[in-house]
Amino acid sequence: MEGAPVALGGPRGFEVTRTLPGKQRRTVGAWCFLDAYGPHDLDRTGGMRVGPHPHTGLQTVTWLVAGEVLHRDSLGNVQEIRPGQLNLMTAGRGISHAEVTPETHSRLLHGVQLWVALPHADRDMAPAFAHHADLPVFADGGLAATVLIGDVGGVVSPAACHTPLVGAELTLRANAAASLPLRPDFEYAVLALEGAPVVEDTAVKPGPLLYLGSDRTSLRLSTASPARLLLLGGEPFEERLVMWWNFVGREHDEIVQMRLDWESQTPRFGSVPHYDGPRMPAPRMPLTRLVSRGRVR
Repeated sequence: MEGAPVALGGPRGFEVTRTLPGKQRRTVGAWCFLDAYGPHDLDRTGGMRVGPHPHTGLQTVTWLVAGEVLHRDSLGNVQEIRPGQLNLMTAGRGISHAEVTPETHSRLLHGVQLWVALPHADRDMAPAFAHHADLPVFADGGLAATVLIGDVGGVVSPAACHTPLVGAELTLRANAAASLPLRPDFEYAVLALEGAPVVEDTAVKPGPLLYLGSDRTSLRLSTASPARLLLLGGEPFEERLVMWWNFVGREHDEIVQMRLDWESQTPRFGSVPHYDGPRMPAPRMPLTRLVSRGRVR
């Protein structure tokens, strides 16, 4: 699944590659959004500056390979995230946040931003935020799998999720060959972040998302040089979604109301304190009604 280039914050914004939702597949488990960025040389490109914007019906997952991002949200949380640390923000019925490169930062910025769709029973829950600085690791020979969410081989992340789900960063030493245990009832995909590993019999490179499907009990991995991948998986998410701008809903009229609540600055999304810039305005609604869609186009 090839990604599409997107500029966050407008045509001159911070460039990312978006592979979910894609042309063929909209979700992997409840993972419904994946932006990968970098490595960016901030001496040349400038840093990330994504002003206050709203979310509903989802969890955001921020994971860095290199660099730093400063998170501020309408609950009053201020958290700098670094490589190996997990930021997990649960939007529920509504939250707003901003993401910027801090004043003191590394030269390179490289990472991913993901969304997890909340199931119907939890999508209007109260917003929440968690930062996990230490995450458990599953190891097998030259493979180390840092478990962001869910369970890998009995190694369980402390992060809260609301559907059967897994996310892990896989690092491979040079000349490593390893096997990762999987659940056959989950569907899976991998994204190469560094190097050129072989997943089963497919060589992968940074950029495209490789969809692996389900009915697998293990995953074979090998590499000649050091490599890093992101593993996403989960029980297939059967609820139909409407995804528009920063909102995840179930029907057109919900999205209309969400946009109106943001633009009219109702208490629903709160405000991000101590951010020295403007809020992000919502785009215009499309002329046609938004349609809910399943996990496969």
